Amino acid sequence: MNDLAPLLTPEGRALLNEVRGTAPADELAVATRLRRGHPAGLVSAALGQARLRQRAAAKFGAEDAERMFFTPNGVEQSTRTSVAAYRAERLRALGVTSVADLCCGIGGDAIALARAGIRVLAVDRDPLTAAAARANADALGLAGLIDVREADVTEVNTAAYDAVFVDPARRGGRGRIFDPEAYSPPLSWAVRAALGAPHAALKVAPGIPHEAVPAEAEAEWISDGGDVKETVLWFGTAPGAVRATLLPGPRSLLGRGLPDPEVRSVGRYLYEPDGAVIRSHLVAEAAEELDGGLIDSTIAYVTADALRATPYATAYEITDQLPFNVKKLKALLREREVGILTVKKRGSAVEPEELRRKALPKPQGPHSVTVFLTRVAGAPTMLLGRPAGRT
Repeated sequence: MNDLAPLLTPEGRALLNEVRGTAPADELAVATRLRRGHPAGLVSAALGQARLRQRAAAKFGAEDAERMFFTPNGVEQSTRTSVAAYRAERLRALGVTSVADLCCGIGGDAIALARAGIRVLAVDRDPLTAAAARANADALGLAGLIDVREADVTEVNTAAYDAVFVDPARRGGRGRIFDPEAYSPPLSWAVRAALGAPHAALKVAPGIPHEAVPAEAEAEWISDGGDVKETVLWFGTAPGAVRATLLPGPRSLLGRGLPDPEVRSVGRYLYEPDGAVIRSHLVAEAAEELDGGLIDSTIAYVTADALRATPYATAYEITDQLPFNVKKLKALLREREVGILTVKKRGSAVEPEELRRKALPKPQGPHSVTVFLTRVAGAPTMLLGRPAGRT
């Protein structure tokens, strides 16, 4: 699919409505039937777009996805709506009324910005991607707020805008790109663009090294439903600040420069910090809220004797602490009639699925157990327990 124009015609739109919700197993029969009255290429494009819309529903919601237009890369690389809406709201709260969205992709972020009442210049150099962004602005009734331009972002004058948002391409022919200077455009260019605007937000990979964060930026790691989605470098806010933000909510944990928590013996409860808390190096801040310590100086598991509610970590009640031994674990699970085994690991080379297969080859029994493969004071250890509050 390299041209959206045929799908935007009355015939194309009618086909899109007709193939909506087509199951993969039915595509051949549907294509055969529709090709009797429509060009084969248009039928294929409509079915391909229907598949993309089904995939995109997880990010955009079914209602929007069924009206939008996608490319394969656009679905893969687009920001989840909840994250884009949160970011747009932060910009709106800063007083931003206009944004230059550079590397706009199919327009997911531009849509969120426009829905926050912000005027957007959306720029992408790829003709098909820019066409998708333009079609999406129109489909969602936001064309009055979103001006889509097909251009090289490095040649766009952003002086007339309150803020710049840059989402550089972080994938190449060999997959994900981890070096920020290998982004397209490079992070150094994006930082220069950010420093030339009153406010800016740069979207980068969650694994960005902390030493690569510019001194002028605030770094925010964002998770949604427990999954770390991105890091945003903010300019014009709080230089040097670090925060972990959890969605839905939002709930934000701000860094205070605390030293590493002390190492303690495993207490009654084990807390597994959210990935955004770990990536942002704010485990100490989360541990202080819990009056907890670490089970090992190199492991991001917090232990405490009391159960405290926190949005920044998931609590488990620990029932057993054993040296790593598959036979002992297997016998214990059999004795306790465990039928469901959840395996988590941090600081262990053992694969969870491998342990599950060996320790519980024939699941039976009404009980469930969570086992943590980790290190305690440097020693390979198995901690057994259950989510706190469950019996």
